[in-house]
Formats: sequence, C-alpha cells, structure tokens
Amino acid sequence: MVELKAITEDNFIDAFHLRLAPGQEEFVSHPIRSLAQAYVYREQCQPFGIYAEEEMVGYVMVIYDYDIPEYDIWHMMIDESEQGKGYGSKAFDCVMDYIRTKPFGDSDRVALTCNKNNSIARKLYESKGFAATGNEDEDEIELAMTMQ
Repeated sequence: MVELKAITEDNFIDAFHLRLAPGQEEFVSHPIRSLAQAYVYREQCQPFGIYAEEEMVGYVMVIYDYDIPEYDIWHMMIDESEQGKGYGSKAFDCVMDYIRTKPFGDSDRVALTCNKNNSIARKLYESKGFAATGNEDEDEIELAMTMQ
C-alpha cells in the first residue's frame, strides 16, 4: 500500500536520505531544497513523504498558488532503489486525492512542470490526464489538467 504522510519533525531526516538515480538530478530538486521552499511557503503548501509499507520511498510537495488560483505539484521523486515498482503512479493518485479535498482554496486546475528530457515522468503525468499547456521555461514544460 502506498500512502502520503506529512513531513514533520519525526520524518524529515528520512527525506534527506532519499536519492535520485544517476542523471536524474537535472529532473528534480532534492527534498532538502524542497523543504526549504516549504518553509518559505508554509501557509500554502504541504510536503509529503511517499510511503510503502511504513518506509519512505519518495517525496512530493503540493503548493497552492493564490494568484492564479491553482494547485501545483512540485519535486515529486522516488528513491533510486525503489523506482520501477509502481510507487510513482500510486503516489500520484494519492496526491490528486489530496488536492481534490481543496485544502488551501478553491480551484479545479492542477499544474506541474517536467523536464523536457524526462520522458518517464511525462508519460506518467499524461497517463493521469495532464497535457502540455505550451508554456515553457528553459528546459521545463508545464502540464496541467482540470479536475472533474
């Protein structure tokens, strides 16, 4: 079973031990950087550990952009030793379930960015109903969806 657990003082060190596979550093920031951002945006975001059978196998952060408004998914990653087991797909479903509760405000738009070279992540996001918006920034493309 895959579930999300809020990052707290009890588990934030576990997030620091997560590792990306060689070459993936260009695709996603490490949770240390993301948790610093979570502190800055603490009134509008929630960082999560991705757990499989009580072990943290990944990390993701949900942030609400009050200016647009929309929910954004940031820094999703699965530890290199746990990749290829379907945890990313299941965790993504958990993230979307969380967003559907609209914990920070009302919006049906969900967006994320993906490195242009990260075909595995892009395939996952598109399989979940996300589509490229045409917005790009350097090596990142934006994908978005409207929740039903």
